[in-house]
Amino acid sequence: MIMKYFKKVLCVMLAALMLASFAACSGNSGDGAKKTLVMATNAYFPPYEYYEGQDIVGIDVEIMAAIAEKMGCDFEVADMEFDSIINAVDSGKADVGLAGMTVTEDRLKNVDFSDSYATSKQVIIVPEDSKIASPDDLNNVKIGVQLGTTGDIYISGDIEDGVYTGSSVEQYNSGMEAVLSLTQGKIDAVVIDEQPAKVFVEKNEGLKILDAEYVEEEYAIAVKKGNTELLDQINEVLAEMKENGELQQIIDKYITAD
Repeated sequence: MIMKYFKKVLCVMLAALMLASFAACSGNSGDGAKKTLVMATNAYFPPYEYYEGQDIVGIDVEIMAAIAEKMGCDFEVADMEFDSIINAVDSGKADVGLAGMTVTEDRLKNVDFSDSYATSKQVIIVPEDSKIASPDDLNNVKIGVQLGTTGDIYISGDIEDGVYTGSSVEQYNSGMEAVLSLTQGKIDAVVIDEQPAKVFVEKNEGLKILDAEYVEEEYAIAVKKGNTELLDQINEVLAEMKENGELQQIIDKYITAD
């Protein structure tokens, strides 16, 4: 009888530990239903997130879907303007934000970030016959950016700080819109992440990426500030995916070696 009692207690303790381990994905109504992890993104940032027919696919989507599955959660993607993502996570409309997002001091005021899962660069797209040959030539020009991105933050900050003189920033809701304006001659250059830049240049004749990068950065997952439970679980799964090579396999699926 004593042994049976201890076995029963042990089972209860193990069950409690398992529930605690996946508390972030426990049912909201107490009926045992899975929680759905909602990922806020801007789905015009290939190869990290983009539309394939009616579906949103890409590196960020696959990484977060894998994390959700390992946490025992269902998964859903919410497409929105890039500069709405932080607010969606902060307000609880979304659980996480992924959109090739870099950790910045301003963003840290409103959300917490996971460990980094990818590294990228901010680069400059110009017409093939442009006189702009390096970041040093960004004086007295119009520069296009996607609103709220680090490209927007960096170049706007540099102009404000006097690094570049006589230049202005044109903000667009998507990188695609910025590149379209570049092809139409409305602006002189676009500052954007390297991988989307490669896609846009490939699809638009007459454009090129400057050899000299503008800045290097690391991507991370935004989580509601103070939600350490979810953040710890995401970091634990990310570490596992890095260790077993799953994370790199997802990235390699979309980004091939030059």
